[in-house]
Amino acid sequence: MNKIAKPYYIYDHKEDTMSFGERLNVLLEKNHMSMNALANATGITYNMIKKYCSTGAEPTLSYAGRIADVFGISVDELMGHEQKKSMFRQVFEEDLTYIAGFMRNVRRFPGKTAVIDPPTDREWDYEELNKEVNQFANALSANGVGKGDVILYQLLNSIEWLYCYLAPQKLGAVNSPANYNFSPGETAVCLNTSLPKVYVYDSSLKEMAVKALELVENKPAVILMAGGGELPEGHIRFEDFVKEYPVTEPVTDYVPNMYDEVMRLYTSGTTGKPKGVPMYHASEVMSAHDVMMHFPMNLTDKTMNTTPWFHRGGIHSGGPTPTLYAGGTIVIMRNFQSLLTLKYIEKYKITFIIGVPSIIKMLVRHQQKYNADLSSLRGIITMGAPFERADCLKVHETLSRNLFNGYGTTETFWNTFLRPYDLPEMAGTAGRSCTDDEVRVVKVYEGRKAEPDDLAAMDECETGEVIIRTPKSSYCYYNNPEEDANKFYKGWMYTGDLATWDRHQFITISGRKDDMIISGGENIYPPIIEEAINTCPGVATCAVTGVPDAVRGEAVVAYIIPENDSLTVGDLVDHCNHSDMLSGYKRPRYYRFVQELPMTATGKLQHYIVKEMALNDLENGLLKLAVK
Repeated sequence: MNKIAKPYYIYDHKEDTMSFGERLNVLLEKNHMSMNALANATGITYNMIKKYCSTGAEPTLSYAGRIADVFGISVDELMGHEQKKSMFRQVFEEDLTYIAGFMRNVRRFPGKTAVIDPPTDREWDYEELNKEVNQFANALSANGVGKGDVILYQLLNSIEWLYCYLAPQKLGAVNSPANYNFSPGETAVCLNTSLPKVYVYDSSLKEMAVKALELVENKPAVILMAGGGELPEGHIRFEDFVKEYPVTEPVTDYVPNMYDEVMRLYTSGTTGKPKGVPMYHASEVMSAHDVMMHFPMNLTDKTMNTTPWFHRGGIHSGGPTPTLYAGGTIVIMRNFQSLLTLKYIEKYKITFIIGVPSIIKMLVRHQQKYNADLSSLRGIITMGAPFERADCLKVHETLSRNLFNGYGTTETFWNTFLRPYDLPEMAGTAGRSCTDDEVRVVKVYEGRKAEPDDLAAMDECETGEVIIRTPKSSYCYYNNPEEDANKFYKGWMYTGDLATWDRHQFITISGRKDDMIISGGENIYPPIIEEAINTCPGVATCAVTGVPDAVRGEAVVAYIIPENDSLTVGDLVDHCNHSDMLSGYKRPRYYRFVQELPMTATGKLQHYIVKEMALNDLENGLLKLAVK
């Protein structure tokens, strides 16, 4: 078979609609080749080549391969499939972006309520919200913000938060919500790593923000304060920054793509310094789809996430991302208040509320007294910690039978889920994999990762590490290759969470690899002991860790928040001695009563801080021996 020495083929979009015969004639003309020459080069008869060119008949795959080889192109290009793939790829990559989804709803439902802000008694429909987002986007653009630039913001749940989330997306910039509970030093870490062009903070955080900026060498070009109060020198009030700019769509050459970074979260820091977690448009869309599928959620829903939006469970679990993508309505809760939550459900006919387990437990207690009309509720979603059977039953009796509980990470969103039909039978577990995810428990080895197929036994006994594979993860940290290598391997995230699982793949979290206590050669996982102690009358909650011990290697320490002053160490010793859940080596050797425990904004206990407390308290003689 003879090939053209220098095949001449340049794709023209006009060829998208051509028949095969028309496309073949173009190829012959561009390559100055006759039908007879093509017949000789391919071994296909002249009459068959003429038939292709004149009638548009399509060749067999074998003949198509011969023709394509002569012209030095693929069969897909020859048949026009590549052009169709290119068009599909363009539509897929540009339209499956979060901002494209939001704009579809602006066009479809311009007059539908998008946001309700109870404190100001104001509502925005989709058209109004988009106009105010545009105003901020135009102000950002006029101040040099474009593709890849970062807007870092520390805001309470608010309308300004939504502006900061949506407006940068129209310019190709990256929005980065940071924890407003961060110390000045932690905020400075975010500023130093992301180098934002714009920094926005709530006026209630002014003192912290000013101190953080003092620790930063490369200060943001624009610093905005949202809210009232005296303005620090060089800072601009948010409303003054935007007021002179139009509400029309910003003029930009940027075309959104699903692989562009659109948001950068920061981990809640259960193990130390915050890490930047990139989110692509694809991650946002898949997270929205996940919620819409699992709740399920649609445009008739009104959601209220009672947790801060800056963490992944806040923005993605029934927060702004899925709600605005579905065309629903967001009710803003600036700061959680239990009684106010019940009143908002009743007043605004909220269909889904989202909160960590401790928040849902508070709602149970207040509903027993307040008895609000909760008939509009279609679901209560909680994540961040397991939900025990007794608590689950109280929710069923008091709030709603439609209780959901999810498990996941900042890097991957939620990845296992308990649906209402799983509860209360599977309460205490983390559920099993979400529809588009795969979650496994693999063996644990000293100094190396298990391979993804090196599974722990599905016997509810062998403890292994939870690994996650999901399209909702970016599989990296921002500019942190060391942590990338530590956490991500062969398309899986290695969480560091320890768990068991059963034959139906329901997973039960037992602790973290770095929280594990080794006492007398035995591996001890704090959550197992915490669960046992929390059933003791008079215990509100507790935290367990380990301290050095000359005989055992480590000894178990329990920090207790008592419900009242009558609880004693002797009561706890008796309870643990009679617990069916605790072997002798798992029982605490030391106790200490405290008023509070270190928690993240997502409601997770910060065991690494508890461990530091215990080391200090041991050294200072503040731990009480477990004796009656």
